Formats: sequence, structure tokens, C-alpha cells
Amino acid sequence: MNENDLFEEIVAIRRDIHQNPEIEFEVERTASIAADSLREAGIKVREKVGVSGVVGDIVVPGATRRIALRADMDALPMDEERDISYRSQVPGKAHMCGHDSHTAMLIGAAKILSHHRDELNNHVRFIFQPSEEKLPGGAPGMIDDGALDEVDEIYALHVWPSLPTGVIGVCRGEAMAQPDIFTIKIKGRGGHAAAPDETVDPIVIASQLVMSLQTVISRQTAPSERAVLSVTQFHAGTASNVIGSEAILEGTVRTFSKEVQQNIKRAMHLLTESITKMYGASFEINYQEGYPVLVNDLSAEQHAVSKANQFLKEEQVYYPGEKMMGGEDFAYYTQKIPGCFIQLGCRNEEKDCIYPLHHPCFNLDEECMKVGVKLLTSLCSK
Repeated sequence: MNENDLFEEIVAIRRDIHQNPEIEFEVERTASIAADSLREAGIKVREKVGVSGVVGDIVVPGATRRIALRADMDALPMDEERDISYRSQVPGKAHMCGHDSHTAMLIGAAKILSHHRDELNNHVRFIFQPSEEKLPGGAPGMIDDGALDEVDEIYALHVWPSLPTGVIGVCRGEAMAQPDIFTIKIKGRGGHAAAPDETVDPIVIASQLVMSLQTVISRQTAPSERAVLSVTQFHAGTASNVIGSEAILEGTVRTFSKEVQQNIKRAMHLLTESITKMYGASFEINYQEGYPVLVNDLSAEQHAVSKANQFLKEEQVYYPGEKMMGGEDFAYYTQKIPGCFIQLGCRNEEKDCIYPLHHPCFNLDEECMKVGVKLLTSLCSK
């Protein structure tokens, strides 16, 4: 049994999950699919790990090491705009980040590894995790419930639309940034829109702040440092003839360095303080630190590259791959044990699989799942 034998089944599982997306920790249906599939393959299963996660184990007599493979199960709180036969049937929820394929690939790998368990030289653990997309993330709960107990190494794949199908990328060291979020509330003095001189207009103040915050990266952060500060939401006002008393900005900061992160936080506070003071307003800042920087372990990344090179051509393995400013709670696992986060190319222009992750028209070339399943199964042997 191999990835080609199971390909139609893996595609069917992926499409079923895609049509029935679940978000955050509310992944009961998806978790049941994973758990039932593992049991059918003769794999010992533990459910409701970290609230709604699933952990399966293949125990190999005489083995001294345990390799873990992780897939995330949650969808995004957004609508799908692509017209496909297996389009999301749940308004406001859609698998626009590929987690449906991650779950399907890990199920496929589990079935193959169980079929060939007599050939394994390591114990294997399968981790199906909820709530990767939203802080505080599902990984900490999985770890607290023992998902990493007696595990020596851990690996995860993520579909990657910037890489073509048949290609994988492995970053050296840092792979994903720390994704912090912030809210800035500007408190002014409301009034009639016909008498702006009698108000302290929070919209004007917040607008100036939005533009000024862009200089934190362009003028206060070294060009050699990779960092992002994006204001993504602006909320203010209730009527066309009223100047409200508050404006709220929300956004994200992405960094790879603690020093750079702290400098950005300081600069944000100073800018907000000076601009609001100039206009006679006040402010509140809520800055929430996100997942830690995801760092690949050198030995784990080299193991992944070595296994990929056994069945892919040299030009199909990007090492080192390009690090991304996105965040991933897989970082919590690699803080505890050696691990590697692998980019799985899924781009195919001929199939219109060209959109980035989190885009309402994102889709993946399902042929990439053959590569993903083969790599996952390969990683479990040393």
C-alpha cells in the first residue's frame, strides 16, 4: 500500500472536510473522521485531547524512539468565493488555509504506516490538532494533555501556494514569525458634525496615527530586519452627522527578533501618546503577543531534506526555503522537542490554483497530497 493506492480516498476525505468546515476548537466532526479512520487502521486512539484533538499511536516492539506527525483541523471564519463542486456548505466558515488537506494527508499516512508497521523502526504518533488559526492556539492544550509525552521529534506539512506542486521547501532555523495583535482605542470628544471645532475628532487623530505607524518599520527598524506592522481594522462613527467620541484601530505586528518586537512596541506607544496628546485626546493600547517564532531544528530539517531527496529531484527540494511572516502554533511543539515545519508546494496555474492562503478563492492542486503523504510516511524511519 502506498500514496497512489489511497489517493482517491484521501481526496474524498479532504473534500468531505472541505464541504463541512469547523473552526477553532469546534472540530468535533473533523476529529471524529480522523479518530474513526485511525481505528479502522488498527491504531490506538485518544480523543478530546486539548479539548477536541485526536492522538493516535503505532507502537513498534523494540523501538526506542517516537516520531510525531501533526496536522491542524480547523477552518477560517470566512466565506469561500470559488465555485467548485465541494464548496463549503457552511456560511462564514471555509478551509482557505488547506487544513482539510493536512488532515486528509495525515489520515492517509497513518493508514499506510499501519499497513507496513512490521517494517517500522520507530514508534509513530499522529496528532490532529484544533484551533491553529486563533490565539491562544490549540497546541498548548495538546501539549498539556500529553501529546508530546515520550516523543523525540515532530514534523508538520503545510500546503504552500507560492511553490509549485511537486516541490517542497524547508527553512533553515527560523521558518515563521511571531504574530502579535494589537488594539488602539482613541478617546476624543464627540459632537455635531457641523461644529467640528467643538469636538476632539478621534477619526482625524486615528487617521494620522495610521499613517505615522507605517514609519515604525520604514524609518525605525533596520532594513536588515524582517518585520511587519499592518493596521487591518478601523472602526469609528455611527452616523453621517455625528462626530463620535471613539475610534478603534486593530492590526498585527510580525517579527523574528525579541529586540525588534520590543522596539516596535515602544515606538507604537510613543507615537500614539504624542499624537493623541497633541489633539487633547487619550488612548488605550492592548498589545497581545502571539505564537512564538517557529524555529526548525537543524537535525530534523536535514532529516526532512534527506527523505525528500530520496524521491524528489534536486531542483524540487528548496533548502533553505524562504521564511514567512505568517505565524504558526506548531512553534510551541518545536520549543519542547526537535521538529521541522515543511512547505508543501500546491500551486498549479493550469488548474487555477494560484491564490494565496486565506484568500476567498484559495484552492490547492490535490496532486500535491501524493507528495505530502509520501514524505510524511518517509519521515518516520531513521
